[in-house]
Amino acid sequence: MIPLPRLDWSAIEIVLLDMDGTLLDLRFDNYFWQELVPLRYANRHGIPLERAHEELTPRFAANRGTLDWYCVDYWTRELALDIAQLKREMREHVRFLPGAEPFLQFLRERGPRTALVTNAHHNSLAVKAAQTNLLRYFDHVVSSHAYGFPKEHPSFWQRLQAELAFDPARALFVDDSLAVLRAARDYGIGRIVAITHPDSTQGARTVEEFPAVRGVQELVDD
Repeated sequence: MIPLPRLDWSAIEIVLLDMDGTLLDLRFDNYFWQELVPLRYANRHGIPLERAHEELTPRFAANRGTLDWYCVDYWTRELALDIAQLKREMREHVRFLPGAEPFLQFLRERGPRTALVTNAHHNSLAVKAAQTNLLRYFDHVVSSHAYGFPKEHPSFWQRLQAELAFDPARALFVDDSLAVLRAARDYGIGRIVAITHPDSTQGARTVEEFPAVRGVQELVDD
C-alpha cells in the first residue's frame, strides 16, 4: 500500500468527494442491486430467484462503468421495475459511513471548497440526500448524468473543471472506485486517495495503486 502523505490543507483549493462507498455506506447499494432487485425481478417476471440472478448478472456486468449502469431510468425500462420507488422504499437503510459526517464538519471548519462528485442518478441522489441531509456540507453538487459521461471517462473531468474552475494540481479527490481514481489521476488531479472499506458489512480491501485509507476520518489531522 502506498503510504498516505500528510495533507497540507492550506495547499488544497477544493476537495472532491465521491458519495457511495466514500461518504455513504455501500452496503445499501450492494444489498439493493445484489439481493433486492433480483428478488423483485423474480417476483415481477414469475421466475425462480436463481434464474433471476443468472439473467441479471451478465446484464449488470455488460453495463458496469457506463452511464447506463448508474441510471435509474435505464434499469427501470430494462427490468420493468420502478427502481426509483424501490430506493424510496429502502431509504431508511441509507447511512453515513463511520466518521464521514465529522470529516465533512471538519472541512466546513477548515474552509476549502467542497464538491460532491457522484455517478449517482439524480433520483438516487435525491433519496440519499433527503435521508442524510449531506448536501448541506457542500458548495457544489455534481452528478455525472448532467454531463453525459461517467466519472470513469476523461470528458467528465474536463466538464467538471470547466464548471467549477479549479486547479487540478490543488485538488484532493477521494473515491472507492479504482477505475474512477485512475481517470482522475490521468486527468491530473493532484491528490488522490482510495477508500478501502466502502461497505461496513464487508472486510477492507487491499489497495496498492493509490494512497489509501479505510475511511475519510483518517484524513483528519490528529
